[in-house]
Amino acid sequence: MSLKSIIQDMRGEFGSISRKGFDVKFGSGMRSRSHRVVQDTYVAAIDALKQSCWVNLPPELLRDVLMRIDASEDVWPSRKSVVACAGVCRSWREIMKEIVKFPEVSGKLTFPISLKQPGPRDSHLQCYIKRNRSSQTYYLYLGLNQVTTDDGKFLLAARKCRRPTHTDYIISLNSDDVSKGSSTYVGKLRSNFLGTKFTIYDAQPPRAGVKVTKCRSTRLVNLRQVSPRVPAGNYPIAHISYELNVLGSRGPRRMHCVMDEIPTSAVEPGGVAPTQTEFLLSSLDSFPALPFFRSKSNRTDSFRSGHLSGSSEGMLVLRNKAPRWHEQLQCWCLNFNGRVTVASVKNFQLVASSDNGAAGQEHENVILQFGKVGKDAFTMDYQYPISAFQAFAICLSSFDTKIACE
Repeated sequence: MSLKSIIQDMRGEFGSISRKGFDVKFGSGMRSRSHRVVQDTYVAAIDALKQSCWVNLPPELLRDVLMRIDASEDVWPSRKSVVACAGVCRSWREIMKEIVKFPEVSGKLTFPISLKQPGPRDSHLQCYIKRNRSSQTYYLYLGLNQVTTDDGKFLLAARKCRRPTHTDYIISLNSDDVSKGSSTYVGKLRSNFLGTKFTIYDAQPPRAGVKVTKCRSTRLVNLRQVSPRVPAGNYPIAHISYELNVLGSRGPRRMHCVMDEIPTSAVEPGGVAPTQTEFLLSSLDSFPALPFFRSKSNRTDSFRSGHLSGSSEGMLVLRNKAPRWHEQLQCWCLNFNGRVTVASVKNFQLVASSDNGAAGQEHENVILQFGKVGKDAFTMDYQYPISAFQAFAICLSSFDTKIACE
């Protein structure tokens, strides 16, 4: 049997699993009656696969097959075959973990943990956000083409929750269960009363030794005690501030983002940003197929921390790129390279602040850009050293009402 026919047969096996009821996704929730039904269906399908000849392939041949699948299925929705391969068994998962590269190298989002890892170094990952005004919910998608925002791969969802003194944006991997009690809760964005200062919280510690911000959600999740191995909590990873418009002058908003866990050197040639390699909460393991990968070693530090060990290094500061006034159009303009089509005060581009050090080309590169393309549609393009989760949270701050900035 040729290698090509082996790959085709394997794809057929995985396709039958999806048709039997287990749809391989990495963001949106399982649309079934209950999680138990989905899990039982999946377990039965995987048991059938374990009895097939594919599990008993020689390691060298298996690795070659999986590498070819990773190389050929490079875009969604066909890339779900890569996710399916990683969900067959532990040995397959370990091989796929070695084959699939981080987004900064491959430029691809494959597994859920990819959303917590920095984007590509030399290009932008093009995404878009859809807003549902009635439910105050926001959905992040990976763009599959540059022509329309009607088709995309779901990544994250956020729901706006107003409080007496602040506003929270709860962020989840599940589009159907955007709540702190969900096992797919990944973090939140919190604003002050005026909507001028925001804090991004990660549900997972961004690195070893980080202290959690105490609140009621760190003790109870969904009315039950969380596994003491890694407490569900609020780990601040970034702070966003909008300058007050005390004079009432017209013009674009001015914003600064302090990335607490990303060193200034990350934007320089050869710089390194911290990269999470796995989800630690045991509740995320309720579905054994979802490839929230485990490290090969038994070390507790599951993060590639880069150069964060030195206390002398400062935090990366991002600022909005100053627009230029267009005399003919009589408006403020930025070059979004065709990715933004509707003028809005929400539109922005973020670059590394010159306060980080000597200004250079790396301080002119747009790290994140966000802009309006429809009534409730917005594009979001980001790159190294920030992740999709961080970029999404920053963009959510632009949606919030800013009493003192308009």
